[in-house]
Amino acid sequence: MSVTAVGTTVVCAVDALLPERGVAALLGDVQIALFRTHDGEVFAIGNQDPFSGANVMSRGIVGSRGDVPTVASPMFKQVFDLRTGACLDDADVSLPVYPVEIVDGQVVVGT
Repeated sequence: MSVTAVGTTVVCAVDALLPERGVAALLGDVQIALFRTHDGEVFAIGNQDPFSGANVMSRGIVGSRGDVPTVASPMFKQVFDLRTGACLDDADVSLPVYPVEIVDGQVVVGT
């Protein structure tokens, strides 16, 4: 998996993201899901559940498997690594991930 940022978008203030809750956002025509964990890290993944095709990942259940921050799809409960987008239940499936920076209190996401 590789991530290449070709542009960035200021999405929201980091304080607008509640810990352990997801928020959907648009980057152009692409839906993403943003998550802020209890330790303050912010992750951006694709919002489309690859198993159902529904844009619902922002409504997923945030948790962890060991040291891996995760989100479980609200549809069929497959679990994804928030850092890499890899599905922990099916190695052949993954979500796109987007680089995130916090700049002056704002969430900046690369595309």
